[in-house]
Amino acid sequence: MKKQLTTRQENFAQWYLDVIAAADLAEHSGVKGSMIIKPYGFALWERIKEELDSRIKATGHKNAYFPLLIPESFLKREKDHVQGFSPELAVVTHAGGQKLDEPLVVRPTSETIIYDTYSRWIESYRDLPLLINQWANVVRWELRPRLFLRTTEFLWQEGHTAHATEEDAQQEVLKMLGVYKELAEDILAMPVYDGEKSETERFAGAKRTYTIEAMMQDGKALQAGTSHNLGQGFSKAFDVQFTDADGERKHVWLTSWGVSTRMIGGLIMTHSDDSGLVLPPKIAPTQVVVIPIWKDDTEKESVMKAVEQLKSQLDIRLEVDDRDFQSPGYKFNEWEKKGVPIRVELGPRDVQSQQLVLVRRDTSEKETVKLSVAATRIKQLLEDIQIDLAKKAKENRDQNTFMVENYDEFKQKVEQGFVRVFWCGEAKCEERIKADTKATVRCLPFDKQLIQEDGRCISCGKQGKSEALFARSY
Repeated sequence: MKKQLTTRQENFAQWYLDVIAAADLAEHSGVKGSMIIKPYGFALWERIKEELDSRIKATGHKNAYFPLLIPESFLKREKDHVQGFSPELAVVTHAGGQKLDEPLVVRPTSETIIYDTYSRWIESYRDLPLLINQWANVVRWELRPRLFLRTTEFLWQEGHTAHATEEDAQQEVLKMLGVYKELAEDILAMPVYDGEKSETERFAGAKRTYTIEAMMQDGKALQAGTSHNLGQGFSKAFDVQFTDADGERKHVWLTSWGVSTRMIGGLIMTHSDDSGLVLPPKIAPTQVVVIPIWKDDTEKESVMKAVEQLKSQLDIRLEVDDRDFQSPGYKFNEWEKKGVPIRVELGPRDVQSQQLVLVRRDTSEKETVKLSVAATRIKQLLEDIQIDLAKKAKENRDQNTFMVENYDEFKQKVEQGFVRVFWCGEAKCEERIKADTKATVRCLPFDKQLIQEDGRCISCGKQGKSEALFARSY
């Protein structure tokens, strides 16, 4: 018998790792900080990739692939960029038994090598906008790794676009942030706040960075996706120019945006419970698992006939667990830990009565349904579960997002969740808050919720420059 999972109340961090292990999603590799994504975990990533890739292509972007190894000199061309990534870089100095003339950096992100390429691809305004996306792995040397959330190597997509005007670039940045928000909320049932990052939290080399921030069940924030207006810093560093309609040479305006496998970590911590993984139906690799039950070949034949009939009526991601070397109870427990939204139980007595049993993973509710209407009921139930999980997650977020009147109350509430306050915009106040509470500015939210039109900075008492969302984060 497998050990019980640690409960969320006992130790949230250990519970998270227990859920990953019980669902058989991933494990640590022989290289510290790197993870092995197991088949079920990778199937989950494939579902995220499928949903996001279709949306990226629908907005006019095309997929390409760029090299893993980047000349060190490329990173040094944009000073803010190299300073931001230097502590996380993995560098290759020897290859083929010899020392390299120039060290090669293992891709931490691809701005530099892609924009070097764009300097050759872009010549005229007719070449713009250039809309490229890449699905790839990246390496950032992680000192405190945690499966899916922070690993030395992880999977992601990174979009890189070039535009003739700053306005076009800004529209692109916000459009792709909206795509990420749609993925998070409509598919993963994970509500997010969207907004702009503070200057301190910007991507290295960006003019402006925008983010979607999700609340986990322990009240901490997870940065689930970012979109960056890079301005012209990189285009000037890599001489990415175009000739406009008047024959004038100009530098392009660049954007980049990405989400990674940390989305899986966010999915786990948003919905799962003390029994294991809980998955929204739209993203679940398996939406329904059927557990046929029999004692002998005669019963097996009648039960499997009913199973096949049910399968023919359903156009969903369905799996039949007909392993005859495991008991029904073992299977129930295993699929519960894997978070499959609906379990179907079907035995010989059910066949005789022309019925089956449906079990919801999110609530453990059971209901007996006639075989004649089972397919219709399953489809409706999948829709209900998706809606209910999104509603539950939003209620948790809203109940743990606070508005406070003074700094003492701020320090108390930020231990429980998100806090919305006015902030003067100065880095020293941001640093003070972080030192006192470990909380950072997650974003300057687009949706303003504070009642008064202006207010005083929660830290220093000066006139507030903007409304800010503070939280501790992963």
